[in-house]
Amino acid sequence: MPDNTPPSIAVSNEKNANLNKERPQQLKRHLQSRHLTMIALGGTIGTGLFLASGSAIHTAGPGGALLAYSVTGMMVYFVMTSLAEMAAYLPVSGSFSTYAARFVDPALGFALGWNYWYNWAITIASELTAVTLLMKFWFPGSPSILWSSFGLLVIFSLNYLSVKGFGESEYWFAMIKVATVIVFLFIGVLMIWGIIGGSYAGFKNLTVGDAPFHGGLMTIVGVFMAAGYSFQGTELFGVAAGETANPERSIPKAVRQVFWRILLFYIFAILVISLLIPYTAPSLASEEVTTSPFTLVFSQAGIAFAASVMNAIILTSVLSAGSSGLYASTRMLWDLAKEGKAPKFLAKLNPRGVPVRALIMTSLVGTLAFLASFFGDGAVYIWLLNASGMSGFIAWLGIAVSHYRFRQAYIRQGHDLKKLPYRAKWFPFGPIFAFSLCLIVILGQNYSAFSNGTIDWNGALISYIGLPLFLTVWLTYKFIKKTKVVPLSECRFLQE
Repeated sequence: MPDNTPPSIAVSNEKNANLNKERPQQLKRHLQSRHLTMIALGGTIGTGLFLASGSAIHTAGPGGALLAYSVTGMMVYFVMTSLAEMAAYLPVSGSFSTYAARFVDPALGFALGWNYWYNWAITIASELTAVTLLMKFWFPGSPSILWSSFGLLVIFSLNYLSVKGFGESEYWFAMIKVATVIVFLFIGVLMIWGIIGGSYAGFKNLTVGDAPFHGGLMTIVGVFMAAGYSFQGTELFGVAAGETANPERSIPKAVRQVFWRILLFYIFAILVISLLIPYTAPSLASEEVTTSPFTLVFSQAGIAFAASVMNAIILTSVLSAGSSGLYASTRMLWDLAKEGKAPKFLAKLNPRGVPVRALIMTSLVGTLAFLASFFGDGAVYIWLLNASGMSGFIAWLGIAVSHYRFRQAYIRQGHDLKKLPYRAKWFPFGPIFAFSLCLIVILGQNYSAFSNGTIDWNGALISYIGLPLFLTVWLTYKFIKKTKVVPLSECRFLQE
């Protein structure tokens, strides 16, 4: 049949087709405010609270643990508000990698991006190991490869389907964890007052031994560092900002809600545990599911199968952490590829807006790292984990530096602060405070290796290997590309 389309419309259609062909692929903005809130919340509440909180109380006493977690919470608050100010104004999946490249130095952005990708890719391997251990609680004689494959299939599928599917899964994973903490706090308060679970506990456990503080200042510093690991994952909302609908509204809302919930959950949970279980109890030193402070309290309250219930809840936490890690590392790798800092073929998106090639590549790296745990008594795997150990703190440090420069450049270029969708409070104290504490944590990873008169070189190397790796990537890129610190007047604010 003859084509009766008017010439003007035909030309217009052809132009539109060419524009669509040339337009770069974009991620789908399908995450809602409730998804963003739960991604940040779920990324923090996990094994650090369910298992490691008991060890923190046992080490530093109830007062020491509360002080360490409170100070860490303040640091995390300023990191979150710094990231929120930039992410609400410039929502991109490259997040702090992009911000560092634009507002500090392209080499720093490159190093932060690869550092963060590596951190979460290796974390996937540790989560697969955790899935195996948790499943063997119920099936002790089963093969490890069966459960690690199951864990990988679950987290890969959740990320492969769509960003909305990932958001929904994280929402419900986080809801399970939040509900568990709320039930724990409710039952704990009833037990403290003797309403259930036996006699009135009151505050007597706060006077056991040398409570509430135990071990001195350096012990509290050690718990402070461990607490920092528990809070890692709060920065995930910055990566998710690139796929969030109405980020200028969703991000401020998520930050306002999440921080106080996280801090209250941790502080109140530690207080309840301290009041019900004396810090001298040997069971608190263990991080097994059967001796989790949550399991002990639920058992004391008379809840049947408490260990099995907590094992199931911790399993959902591990799957959630693995899924979030795969999401964050995949988006970071995709953004690096889009910016020409990783192989270009990884920048391809499928019709659902999922960077499948970056997803597969990240999954393969995580799987290879997991398989490394079976060789040489796990030595390779331990080195890989240690190399990623301080990556989260390096990312937080990068966020603080980027925000400081972002605000300075914003003012230098004549922009009105009132037009920012979200403005971080207490600037410049906030980013400076966060930077200083992150630096203390990074440098003090294994202070004991230098405090006994002789240097424990093996311990120091295992603890600090992540730092020279990061510096090597940063300085190598800087040398090859001849990058310089971006002048404040030349920092780019437009989303490109």
